[in-house]
Amino acid sequence: MNQSTKLLSSSRLRAAIAFALVTLLAFTLAGCGSSASSSASASGAASGGKVTLTNVSYDPTRELYAEYNTLFADYYKQKTGTDVEVVQSHGGSGKQARSVTEGADADVVTLALAHDITLIEDAGLIDAGWESRFDLNSSPYTSTIVFLVRKDNPKNIHDWDDLVKQGVEIINPSPKSSGAACWGFLAAWNYALEHNNGSEDAAKKFVADLYANVTVMDSGARGATTTFVENGQGDVLVDWENEAIASVAAYPGEYEIITPSSSILAQPSVAVVDENAKKDGVTEVAKEYLEYLYSDDAQRIEAKNGYRPSNEKILKEYADQFDLDIKLCTIDDFGGWNAAYKKFFDDGAIFDEIYTK
Repeated sequence: MNQSTKLLSSSRLRAAIAFALVTLLAFTLAGCGSSASSSASASGAASGGKVTLTNVSYDPTRELYAEYNTLFADYYKQKTGTDVEVVQSHGGSGKQARSVTEGADADVVTLALAHDITLIEDAGLIDAGWESRFDLNSSPYTSTIVFLVRKDNPKNIHDWDDLVKQGVEIINPSPKSSGAACWGFLAAWNYALEHNNGSEDAAKKFVADLYANVTVMDSGARGATTTFVENGQGDVLVDWENEAIASVAAYPGEYEIITPSSSILAQPSVAVVDENAKKDGVTEVAKEYLEYLYSDDAQRIEAKNGYRPSNEKILKEYADQFDLDIKLCTIDDFGGWNAAYKKFFDDGAIFDEIYTK
């Protein structure tokens, strides 16, 4: 090989090595890109900047979280110097849970019942043991199911047995998509058991008669409220206590709240969606966001929005707003949510048996 050929080969070799190094560097930077992106929120939290959380919630919590998110953002900014923006999503609780399992990028979920969060856990997005991560089984506030009637209660509705009378038109969301409807179904079932010597056959007939009077079954609690309050349909709305409180406040003198002789302790649940929060780099902020729901300031916002604070002392401050003497059964009376869902709400279960419309 002559000298010029050697020089040419050496030049080509150096060029090839340089090209390989540039290509390797490009791939290395590209590989780091997703990692850098996923940690951007975390680094923002450490040094100021901005963090974005997505909260997938159920239908009637829009006003609650609009107010709470401002409170939390102020608290977190003062504590860390970091701005927090919370993106909200609302709908029927069951539908919202399914949307997360199907890919909705929720960092936290604040849903109407524990079973809906269990669905997300079963999909591998929430770590086992989520109920024990926050106080009171991860239920920072509670509610119950009441009746909303029109002024002067023209159909004379006072208890569950009045709902099965001929000619009463009920507005109620669907247990297939609404947490409020599941809680309400169980409250009605429990009432029927207590008034029929524990007979499940009698309870089944009772709820069948009740649902035969349902004239509009919306997919979510807020939709049912709109149907009754704004569209003027039906004689009675069976729904969350907070929805009834908000309706009476918004339309003074037009509606009345009827608290039945018994109902159910409804316990909305909250959880960090671990896989999504980790991917988005917001795990610690998400935890603090849910933990702060138990703070005194947040508990009072919850009460202001018609939810019963889990803090008993603060709950008593609002004794004029809530009937604290109502007899409440609990989900434990039904064997927990897994047992209740299998018996009443799964495909082919009791609700499907009795609802024929």
